[in-house]
Amino acid sequence: MTKQLFFYGALGVLSTALAFAFNRRLFRRTEAGRVTLLEGAFYAFGVLALVLGWYFNVRYVHQHGIHASYVDYTRALFDNWASDSAAQDYVIVNVVLFPLWSIIDGRRRRIRIPWIFFVMSLFTSLAFSMAMYLAFVERQNRYTRAELVASNTA
Repeated sequence: MTKQLFFYGALGVLSTALAFAFNRRLFRRTEAGRVTLLEGAFYAFGVLALVLGWYFNVRYVHQHGIHASYVDYTRALFDNWASDSAAQDYVIVNVVLFPLWSIIDGRRRRIRIPWIFFVMSLFTSLAFSMAMYLAFVERQNRYTRAELVASNTA
Protein backbone atom coordinates (compact mmCIF):
# COMPACT_ATOMS: atom_id res chain seq x y z
CA MET A 1 0.00 0.00 0.00
CA THR A 2 2.55 2.53 1.09
CA LYS A 3 4.84 1.62 -1.80
CA GLN A 4 1.99 2.32 -4.18
CA LEU A 5 1.42 5.76 -2.65
CA PHE A 6 5.12 6.61 -2.86
CA PHE A 7 5.29 5.39 -6.45
CA TYR A 8 2.34 7.55 -7.60
CA GLY A 9 3.57 10.44 -5.48
CA ALA A 10 6.99 10.22 -7.13
CA LEU A 11 5.36 10.19 -10.58
CA GLY A 12 3.35 13.27 -9.58
CA VAL A 13 6.48 15.10 -8.47
CA LEU A 14 8.34 14.00 -11.60
CA SER A 15 5.60 15.12 -14.00
CA THR A 16 5.29 18.47 -12.21
CA ALA A 17 9.07 18.96 -12.27
CA LEU A 18 9.14 18.14 -16.00
CA ALA A 19 6.48 20.79 -16.68
CA PHE A 20 8.61 23.40 -14.92
CA ALA A 21 11.89 22.17 -16.41
CA PHE A 22 10.70 22.19 -20.02
CA ASN A 23 9.12 25.63 -19.56
CA ARG A 24 11.88 27.17 -17.45
CA ARG A 25 12.20 30.07 -19.88
CA LEU A 26 8.88 31.31 -18.48
CA PHE A 27 10.31 31.54 -14.99
CA ARG A 28 13.27 33.82 -15.66
CA ARG A 29 12.49 37.07 -13.92
CA THR A 30 13.40 39.28 -16.84
CA GLU A 31 10.88 37.99 -19.39
CA ALA A 32 7.63 37.20 -17.59
CA GLY A 33 8.14 39.11 -14.37
CA ARG A 34 7.04 38.20 -10.89
CA VAL A 35 4.10 36.05 -9.89
CA THR A 36 0.86 38.02 -10.34
CA LEU A 37 -2.12 37.80 -8.02
CA LEU A 38 -3.97 35.63 -10.56
CA GLU A 39 -1.02 33.30 -11.10
CA GLY A 40 -0.51 33.07 -7.34
CA ALA A 41 -4.19 32.19 -6.89
CA PHE A 42 -3.79 29.38 -9.42
CA TYR A 43 -0.81 28.02 -7.49
CA ALA A 44 -2.56 28.36 -4.13
CA PHE A 45 -5.76 26.62 -5.22
CA GLY A 46 -3.73 23.98 -7.01
CA VAL A 47 -1.74 23.18 -3.88
CA LEU A 48 -4.93 23.19 -1.78
CA ALA A 49 -6.54 20.72 -4.21
CA LEU A 50 -3.41 18.57 -4.16
CA VAL A 51 -3.29 18.40 -0.37
CA LEU A 52 -7.01 17.66 -0.02
CA GLY A 53 -6.95 15.10 -2.83
CA TRP A 54 -3.97 13.26 -1.43
CA TYR A 55 -5.50 13.28 2.06
CA PHE A 56 -8.55 11.45 0.73
CA ASN A 57 -6.49 9.20 -1.55
CA VAL A 58 -4.27 8.09 1.33
CA ARG A 59 -7.38 7.33 3.39
CA TYR A 60 -8.83 5.36 0.46
CA VAL A 61 -5.65 3.29 0.04
CA HIS A 62 -5.45 2.54 3.76
CA GLN A 63 -9.12 1.57 3.88
CA HIS A 64 -9.04 -0.72 0.82
CA GLY A 65 -5.57 -2.19 1.31
CA ILE A 66 -4.51 -4.57 -1.45
CA HIS A 67 -7.77 -3.96 -3.32
CA ALA A 68 -6.94 -0.27 -3.84
CA SER A 69 -6.51 0.32 -7.57
CA TYR A 70 -7.56 2.73 -10.32
CA VAL A 71 -10.32 0.27 -11.31
CA ASP A 72 -11.63 -0.09 -7.75
CA TYR A 73 -11.37 3.67 -7.22
CA THR A 74 -13.34 4.37 -10.39
CA ARG A 75 -16.01 1.85 -9.42
CA ALA A 76 -16.31 3.55 -6.03
CA LEU A 77 -16.95 6.88 -7.76
CA PHE A 78 -20.19 5.41 -9.12
CA ASP A 79 -21.75 4.47 -5.76
CA ASN A 80 -25.10 6.24 -6.05
CA TRP A 81 -27.02 8.49 -8.45
CA ALA A 82 -25.55 11.68 -7.02
CA SER A 83 -21.97 10.47 -7.18
CA ASP A 84 -22.68 8.92 -10.61
CA SER A 85 -23.48 12.38 -11.94
CA ALA A 86 -20.33 13.95 -10.50
CA ALA A 87 -18.17 10.96 -11.46
CA GLN A 88 -19.17 10.97 -15.13
CA ASP A 89 -18.32 14.69 -15.27
CA TYR A 90 -14.96 14.07 -13.61
CA VAL A 91 -14.05 11.14 -15.86
CA ILE A 92 -14.99 12.95 -19.09
CA VAL A 93 -13.20 16.14 -18.06
CA ASN A 94 -10.06 14.38 -16.82
CA VAL A 95 -9.71 11.75 -19.54
CA VAL A 96 -11.05 13.55 -22.62
CA LEU A 97 -11.61 17.30 -22.33
CA PHE A 98 -8.63 18.38 -20.23
CA PRO A 99 -6.06 16.55 -22.38
CA LEU A 100 -7.61 17.86 -25.61
CA TRP A 101 -7.82 21.40 -24.26
CA SER A 102 -4.40 21.58 -22.64
CA ILE A 103 -2.55 19.94 -25.52
CA ILE A 104 -4.21 21.91 -28.33
CA ASP A 105 -4.33 25.22 -26.47
CA GLY A 106 -0.86 24.68 -25.00
CA ARG A 107 0.65 24.19 -28.45
CA ARG A 108 -1.10 27.32 -29.72
CA ARG A 109 0.35 29.27 -26.80
CA ARG A 110 3.83 27.76 -27.25
CA ILE A 111 3.86 25.96 -23.91
CA ARG A 112 6.42 23.19 -24.13
CA ILE A 113 5.26 19.57 -23.69
CA PRO A 114 1.64 20.57 -22.88
CA TRP A 115 0.63 16.89 -22.63
CA ILE A 116 2.53 16.74 -19.32
CA PHE A 117 -0.41 18.44 -17.58
CA PHE A 118 -2.67 15.48 -18.45
CA VAL A 119 -0.01 13.05 -17.23
CA MET A 120 0.31 15.17 -14.09
CA SER A 121 -3.45 14.88 -13.52
CA LEU A 122 -3.17 11.09 -13.33
CA PHE A 123 -0.74 11.26 -10.38
CA THR A 124 -1.63 14.48 -8.57
CA SER A 125 -5.20 15.69 -9.10
CA LEU A 126 -7.24 17.18 -11.91
CA ALA A 127 -7.66 20.47 -10.04
CA PHE A 128 -3.91 20.72 -9.32
CA SER A 129 -3.01 19.99 -12.94
CA MET A 130 -5.57 22.42 -14.27
CA ALA A 131 -4.37 25.11 -11.87
CA MET A 132 -0.77 24.53 -12.95
CA TYR A 133 -1.79 24.69 -16.61
CA LEU A 134 -3.66 27.97 -16.06
CA ALA A 135 -0.70 29.42 -14.13
CA PHE A 136 1.63 28.46 -17.00
CA VAL A 137 -0.78 30.06 -19.51
CA GLU A 138 -0.83 33.25 -17.44
CA ARG A 139 2.96 33.28 -17.34
CA GLN A 140 3.22 32.43 -21.06
CA ASN A 141 0.95 35.37 -21.89
CA ARG A 142 3.26 37.75 -20.00
CA TYR A 143 6.31 36.13 -21.61
CA THR A 144 4.82 36.61 -25.08
CA ARG A 145 3.96 40.26 -24.35
CA ALA A 146 7.52 40.87 -23.12
CA GLU A 147 8.91 39.31 -26.31
CA LEU A 148 6.69 41.57 -28.44
CA VAL A 149 7.80 44.68 -26.57
CA ALA A 150 11.46 43.65 -26.90
CA SER A 151 11.12 43.02 -30.63
CA ASN A 152 9.31 46.32 -31.21
CA THR A 153 11.99 48.30 -29.37
CA ALA A 154 14.89 46.55 -31.08
